Amino acid sequence: MTDIFSSYPDLTQLMELQKDNSGIILPVNAHIHTPYSFSAFEKTEDIFVKAADESVKVLGINDFFVADGYNDFARLAMQYKIFPLFNIEFIGLLSEEQQLRVRVNDPNNPGRTYFSGKGLRYPFSVNKHYTLKLNHIRNESQRHVKQMIEKLQQWLIQIGSPFTISYDEIKTLLAKELVRERHVAKMIRIKLNQYFNNESEIRNFLLKLYAGKESAVDITNNILLEEEIRKNFLKMGGIAFVPEDPDAFLPVSEIISMIIDAGGIPCYPVLLDDNKGNYTEFEADFKKLHQRLAGLNVKMVELIPVRNDFHEVKKFVRYFKDAGFVILFGTEHNTPDMLPLNVSTRGNIQLDDELKRISFEGCCVVAAHQYLVAKGYKGFNGESENYSLSEVNNMIDLGRIVIEKFINR
Repeated sequence: MTDIFSSYPDLTQLMELQKDNSGIILPVNAHIHTPYSFSAFEKTEDIFVKAADESVKVLGINDFFVADGYNDFARLAMQYKIFPLFNIEFIGLLSEEQQLRVRVNDPNNPGRTYFSGKGLRYPFSVNKHYTLKLNHIRNESQRHVKQMIEKLQQWLIQIGSPFTISYDEIKTLLAKELVRERHVAKMIRIKLNQYFNNESEIRNFLLKLYAGKESAVDITNNILLEEEIRKNFLKMGGIAFVPEDPDAFLPVSEIISMIIDAGGIPCYPVLLDDNKGNYTEFEADFKKLHQRLAGLNVKMVELIPVRNDFHEVKKFVRYFKDAGFVILFGTEHNTPDMLPLNVSTRGNIQLDDELKRISFEGCCVVAAHQYLVAKGYKGFNGESENYSLSEVNNMIDLGRIVIEKFINR
C-alpha cells in the first residue's frame, strides 16, 4: 500500500484549505484491536461496518507487537471514508518500579507496563536493530503461548478429554497473526460446544476440566465462559499457567525509542480506577505520575473509559489537560465482549461535551503528526521539546483539515 497522504498538497497549500470548522466534534475511537491480535471482531471489515453504523469518523488500530494489519486497515479506511490512526501496543518493564514492587498499569504484575505508539509511519518501517527486537518479542510471545498449550494438552489427556487442541489449529482457525491467551480460551469453549450435546454434559466435563471445581458462570454466555476458562487455566495459579520470561519484555525507554524510530508518538495507556475505586501505586498520585511521564519525555496519554468511573475520568483528564498532555480515548475491543465503538465510561455513562472535544482533539494531533511525518516534517513525538499551548492548537487545527480532507474526498 502507498502512503495515504500521497495525494495531499504540501503543508502551506493544505493550511489554505482551512475552513471555519473549529466547532465540529466528530465521534472517534483511538484504540481498537483487530484480528491481527485478539479482537472482539472476526474480520477487520466488521470494525468499519460497525463504525459506519455508529457514525465514528476516526479509528485507531492498536494491535500488540505487530503492524501486519495496517494494509487492511488503510484499505478499509479509504473504502469507508473513516480516518485511520496507525498505532501499536507493547508490554514492557519499568525496572525501578519492578524492584520497588510498584504496579504500573498491570494490576497484577509490578513493573510490567503496557505502552502504546500512536501515529506510526505508514507503510510501517523501523531500522534493522528494532526489526530484530520486534521479531524477538513476537517469537517470545508465541513460545510462551505454545508452552501453555502444551501443558493444557497434557491435562486434557489426563482427564480423558474427547478433544485435543494445538497451536497450529488455533492459529489457522482463530488468529490472523499472533496466538494469544484469549484465542486458547476461545478454542476450548468452541470444542465444548462441538463435543457435548447439552448444558448438563458441558457442566459435567467442566467439573473434570476444573479439577473438581464447578463452573460459576452461565455457560451459555460465551464471553463469561471464555473468561472463566482463561482464569482457571492460563492465569497465575491455573493448570496451564507458565511464568513469562522477563527477557521477553523490553525496557520502556527502549520501547519509546522504537516508537520514535517508527515515526510515532510515545503514549502511556492509563489504567485509572477499578470497579472498587482502587488505583495502582504508579497512577494514584497524579502529580507523581505527571513527573514520571515527563521524565520519560511522554506527552500523550490514553484512556479506555469503559472500565472507569465517569467522575474519575473527568478528574484525571482535567489534571493532565492542564498539564499540557494530549489525551486519547478508545475501547480496545480486546475481549470477546462486543461493546459499542462510541466511547463511554463504566456503566454506559456517555462522555460529556468536554470529554468528546478533548478526545477528538487528541485524534487531530495524531492525524496531523501522521501527515507531517509523511511529508518529511518532525511531527509531535518524544524527541521534541515541550510543546506550547499554541503549538498544540496548531496541530489540532491541522489535524482537523487532514481528517476532513480524508473523509470528504
